[in-house]
Amino acid sequence: MTRLWDKGSPVDSAILHFTVGDDWILDQRLVAHDVRASVAHARMLAKQGLLSAADAEAIARTLDELGAAHARGEWAIAREEEDAHTALEARLVAKLGEAGKRVHLGRSRNDQVLTAMRLWLREEITTLAVMVDALAEAADALARRESSVLLPGYTHMQRAMPSSVGLWAGGFATEFRDDAASLRRLLERVATCPLGSAAGYGVPFLPLDREATSRELGFDGAQEPVTACQLSRGKAEASFAFEASLLLQDIGRMASDLCLYATSEFAFVRLPQEFTTGSSIMPQKRNPDVFELLRARSAQASADLLAVLNVPVKLTSGYHRDLQLIKAPLFRMADAASACTGILTHALSGVRFDPERCAAAMDPSLYATEEACKLVLEDGLPFRDAYQRIAARYGQSK
Repeated sequence: MTRLWDKGSPVDSAILHFTVGDDWILDQRLVAHDVRASVAHARMLAKQGLLSAADAEAIARTLDELGAAHARGEWAIAREEEDAHTALEARLVAKLGEAGKRVHLGRSRNDQVLTAMRLWLREEITTLAVMVDALAEAADALARRESSVLLPGYTHMQRAMPSSVGLWAGGFATEFRDDAASLRRLLERVATCPLGSAAGYGVPFLPLDREATSRELGFDGAQEPVTACQLSRGKAEASFAFEASLLLQDIGRMASDLCLYATSEFAFVRLPQEFTTGSSIMPQKRNPDVFELLRARSAQASADLLAVLNVPVKLTSGYHRDLQLIKAPLFRMADAASACTGILTHALSGVRFDPERCAAAMDPSLYATEEACKLVLEDGLPFRDAYQRIAARYGQSK
């Protein structure tokens, strides 16, 4: 197996397996993006007279075919191929011979992976934001469906003031929309194209047109200077991980409420049987496992965010193999955010509040603040005096 960096001498198999790690597995999701970038690069080389038009079109056609075959599951990256870049180029050379060997001119694996990751991030951010929009709509639908159901509002886990299902669900809907907006703002961080920066110092002796590849790939322009490209590694990834962790935090808090509201002691919420699991020993049990797991995911997200943040933290400038280790926690985070957003959107359709149980929890003390405000408006009392009078009424005075 000839890798992109092979010089003909053998590599210790144990060392190779360790350095490859899980890249050959993780890179399966980067194949389509590396195909796009490689096609754009080949067409730019032809435009600049560095590759014949016939070779460029053959390379583009074959890469598209390889990408489609991969998407159909007809081939996968092998451990010996190390990553998506070697896997694609090896198959390209096998099909086209000398023409396939010409595609790597003017680039490095360093800018290849950075470009593929940036294309992946753009797609992931856009897709997740649309999913979060749908989650916000599901929360709004719940708010509309049960807007008339009164609900105690809590602070410090104690009954505090009157609320409603409409207010409760509407608050989460607003925060989900904020999450979606924050995700979309991340697109600014992946708006420039690193392709052509090579190993981080450019290819000054070749007449590359980095703006052409940037335009073809839908970027705003080329990332400049070339030394900034590798310095930016991990920043867009960490920004995505941060916003995803905030999203999962909001999802977790809603799930925590639903776990609490579904307890026998509260019984504010009824869950459909098909949304719950049971106990292997207690026949009467119906468990809100889906919401418990949603609650737990935010803890995992925090750990993955720290992993993404900490890999580059003490690195010197330029490329380092350490950066490879950002992929696993980043991909886990993306998968968790998508899965949790999708399942909560689905689960909210089955959530029903019990109006009678909720009304029974609306004890008079919830209206204490309202009573104090009435004393201010109707009797002209200073709020502090009204506060003390109402506190005494509820046995809460000094």
